[in-house]
Amino acid sequence: MTRGPLRVALDQGVGRSGDVADALGRLADRAAQAAEAGARLLVGPEMSLTGYALGAGTVARMAEPADGPLADAVAAIAADTGVALVYGFPERADGTVYNTVQLVDGTGARLAAYRKAHLFGDLDRDAFSPGADPVVQADLDGFRVGLLICYDVEFPEAVRAHSLAGTELLVVPTALMLPFTEVPTRVVPVRALENQLHVAYVNRCDTEGDLSYAGLSALIGPDGTETLRAGPGEELLVGDIAPDAVAAARREHSYLDDRRPDLYRALTA
Repeated sequence: MTRGPLRVALDQGVGRSGDVADALGRLADRAAQAAEAGARLLVGPEMSLTGYALGAGTVARMAEPADGPLADAVAAIAADTGVALVYGFPERADGTVYNTVQLVDGTGARLAAYRKAHLFGDLDRDAFSPGADPVVQADLDGFRVGLLICYDVEFPEAVRAHSLAGTELLVVPTALMLPFTEVPTRVVPVRALENQLHVAYVNRCDTEGDLSYAGLSALIGPDGTETLRAGPGEELLVGDIAPDAVAAARREHSYLDDRRPDLYRALTA
């Protein structure tokens, strides 16, 4: 069966930090806008339903299981709009708390949940335990979608693992603060190019305490070109992922085919 393009919406913006009801109301509004624009997938930033820089105690109090009340509320929004959603929240599981993003489809069914593996400084390490699954994927409208979170994408091994596992669209909810603008403008396009996959990098653009978030969300193609690029303020961007773009990028030359794994064993030492 021939698949068509996948229309993706990037929501650069969040509700009031610490206010779940406000975040859910905002998500419902943005999902309705995305549906009106024909999008099949809406992606929000890291910890989009709760806020990010809340402190370990607040994060622990707000943490929920992956199938808890927050998940039920998001599932209802997805089912109401018919739009698949990627959202971030603090997940409580196995007696600990993880920085997690979850993907639900347009019926509200949970497809995948990923726990941030590379923790950024004390901000993450004080509040979260690291995830242990390098590659988490799901199929959506015929596309293989993979999940990472923020700092994860800055590690080339994490993205290469997705490329080797067949990810076509790598979704990266983010809470990147100033002054690190080189990550969305330089690192992310290179990750897409060197792995020949699409990357949807979706950042915050507000402030929390002393942190100012950089915005600059982007949808990057497998040849490293920008399909979508946000500025520093709140935006809802919508763009299409061509069904044959990954294959076309790899037909001319394939980094995966030309790898020499026998030379790289020291990288895992």
